[in-house]
Order: sequence, then structure tokens, then C-alpha cells
Amino acid sequence: MSASKYRRPLLKLSGEALGPDKGMGVDGDRMLSIAQTVKDILAIPVELAVVVGGGNFIRGAQLNVPSIQKSTADYMGMLATVMNAIALQDTCESIGLGTRVLSSLDVPRVAERWVRRRAIRHMEKGRVVIIAAGTGNPHFTTDTAAAQRSIELGCDVIIKATKVDGVYDKDPKTNGDAKRFTKLTYQEALEKNLRFMDQTAIALCREHKMPVFVTDMNVPGNIERAIRGEDVGTLIES
Repeated sequence: MSASKYRRPLLKLSGEALGPDKGMGVDGDRMLSIAQTVKDILAIPVELAVVVGGGNFIRGAQLNVPSIQKSTADYMGMLATVMNAIALQDTCESIGLGTRVLSSLDVPRVAERWVRRRAIRHMEKGRVVIIAAGTGNPHFTTDTAAAQRSIELGCDVIIKATKVDGVYDKDPKTNGDAKRFTKLTYQEALEKNLRFMDQTAIALCREHKMPVFVTDMNVPGNIERAIRGEDVGTLIES
């Protein structure tokens, strides 16, 4: 088995990856599968951070209630990521992993406050650092949080786990002739308007030369193979 291409990856998980196909909340089988994937990744070995979304509970950006301000909706979305983070923490610990949840919002009874040096220290000790509450500020996505935290932590790649096996020139679900890219530069991605992350996240990654690898998390072993540097998705870099 090949050695790891990356030393300190950051895994970006959407909230939907943790939830059921229909309805809201978390799915126990999916959570356990992700926890086992995390365990396999740590055995490579690498130091690992995970950023979780909250879309299986609520998407602040899509909440359309006139009486609720946009900033409040975004804070609701951040709190949803805290729920996902502590659920993933318990699931990881149930199979013997050491974890810490660090939150960008203060919720001291369930998570440590986000402090960069503290997060790095946990990773160096072999613990999975699960990052909740996005950036802690409204109007920013968890993709942007993943970009920001990966830069702060000195990560060498963001693994964006999705439902498709990479970045395509058009929607593969509706276009049978869609072409998957193996590698892209950020400039090419911008010119082709390929929306694998939001524009703020892409700008951060581009400025700081942070590679992003997009892969299909539903294929067993794909995330681990991506970290080893195998061709199981699309690599975007400067």
C-alpha cells in the first residue's frame, strides 16, 4: 500500500453526508461509516482535521422566513454544525478514536473554543480535530471555513467529500457526455465557472496555494486513496 502524499489533510464533510436520504437529523449507519473512514485515514498515518456542515438540519443561506434576519439564519446554521460535530465525536469515540470538538462559537459545555495552537496540539497528539460553527461569523459558508482553518492549521490539502467523483465540465447527472477533470488550476476553474466551492473559499485557497481534492465519499476507501495521492477525483491547485 502506497505511503501518504499528504501529511496533514483537512476533510470537509457536508451536513447531508451525515444525514438520512429523506428528512432531517443524523443517520447512525452513515455516521459509523464516516467514523471508520476517519480511523482508516489516521492509520495511514496522518494528522487529521474535519470541518462539518449543517445542511442535514438547516441551511442558513436557504432559510426564507421574512421574520428571521439573514445573520440569525446563518447562526442557526452554525449551531447545526455543532450538533453534527458532537454526534461525529461520539461515533468516532465509540470505535476507539481520540477526538476534540473545537467550535468557533462559544458552547463550553459541549466543545472547546477554537484556538489555532490548541487545535494543532491536539492533532500532533493523534486526536481527530472536529471543527464546528464555521468561521463563527455570518455570511460565510463552511467551505470558506474549511479553507480558512486549513490555512491556519498548516494543512497540505483539503479533501472535499461529495456525492460525485470529481469536478466535471457540466452536470454529469443530466449530461451523459460530461467530462471529469483529473487536474485543474484555480485559474482554469474560475474561467470555466466550475463551482466546486464558493468563490470566497476558492479565492482563499488560490491565494494561499491550498490544494483541494474533490472525490466521491460514497465509494468505500476513496477518501483514504485520495490522501494517498491516487486518481480518485479531481485535484485543483495553483
